[in-house]
Amino acid sequence: MPEFFNVYSPPDAWRHFLRHYSPQMRTERILTAAALDRVLAEELVSPQDLPEFPRSTVDGYAVSAADTYGASSSLPAFLSVAGEVPMGQASSLEIGVGEAALVHTGGMIPAGADSVVMVENTQRVDDASIEALRPVAVGENVIQVGEDIRTGDPILKSGHLLRPQDIGGLMALGITQVTVAVPPRVGILSTGDEVVPPDQPVAPGQVRDINSYSLAALVTRAGGAPITYGIIPDNRAALEAAAAQAHAENDIVVLSAGSSVSYRDLSVEVIAGLGKPGILVHGLSVRPGKPTIIAVCDGVPVFGLPGNPVSAMVIFDLMVAPAIRAALGAQARPKQQVQARLARNLASAAGREDYVQVRLEERDGETWAVPVLGKSNLIYTLVHADGAVQIPLDSGGLRERAWVTVYLH
Repeated sequence: MPEFFNVYSPPDAWRHFLRHYSPQMRTERILTAAALDRVLAEELVSPQDLPEFPRSTVDGYAVSAADTYGASSSLPAFLSVAGEVPMGQASSLEIGVGEAALVHTGGMIPAGADSVVMVENTQRVDDASIEALRPVAVGENVIQVGEDIRTGDPILKSGHLLRPQDIGGLMALGITQVTVAVPPRVGILSTGDEVVPPDQPVAPGQVRDINSYSLAALVTRAGGAPITYGIIPDNRAALEAAAAQAHAENDIVVLSAGSSVSYRDLSVEVIAGLGKPGILVHGLSVRPGKPTIIAVCDGVPVFGLPGNPVSAMVIFDLMVAPAIRAALGAQARPKQQVQARLARNLASAAGREDYVQVRLEERDGETWAVPVLGKSNLIYTLVHADGAVQIPLDSGGLRERAWVTVYLH
């Protein structure tokens, strides 16, 4: 086992972790309609042109643009109406010189026409003729064949997180099934004799289980499938049994609490016994969350997170969420962020990164980041926060009124 509490920076810890972790993605074929927020596991190319026929973008009259050149309200272009193009059907009309056909938004452009005059720029003379009150250019108000996408064009890459617009785009091409990554199973163990279920009254010295539920929600948001194993007492045999079961049944295992330097904390020894190479990192140069354990045990990542809720959630975002994305084969996505002015000075000790929770306020047309200060075992510092500000390693802190990046929760 590595030297106890050998502290790594988060980037160094992640690189060390990746040298020992080779995720094995599983896939499944599902309906596109049910694929929202799933990670695509195949490269998709367009099987057809879209649109497959020229379409009008407005209600109006399909014309040959040349027949409208020079038209104005004082000297309109006179056009004979050859008919109407029915919606949802191929047009049998063919527009000749000096002719127009009534078309509707999304309707097919008839042969011989190359543009559409908006209906509000026309004036009806009688049932068989109109006047165009302004000219149109070739292609105006028309979507051409393949203008949206052409046959063989790439659509989406493997690893893409499917969004609502992606679902619509695939349906437009008739792609009704897709191959996606199966969400990795993430086993969650919450430990501690003092922890009780949320639906039970608490006695003096006890606290309700927070981390099982917040971590399960974070796993779901990251694209994983959370599997909770309840509250494990501070008993070596019980923790070993639960950890072994979670290790056997899941793709990733997360233990909450039991990572600090204490004779009652059993996580280090239990994790080390789950398989090779075992513990890779014990300690990150961050606050909150320094006593973090990162391991790979017989191919399964195992994370020992601090028991304090703020620490656990900070480390989850830094280490566990990226591991879930790696298991999904997901493309890297930037975390949502906003720029804001810092509302007060923030100090930082050398040799670590600090993550400070902040809420956002609008003042005089500017966005301000107001620190929500509190110890890492206070869940409501997170509840009242909109995001976090990172104080870089060895920066000494951040000054009031400085522009900072707020990483949104």
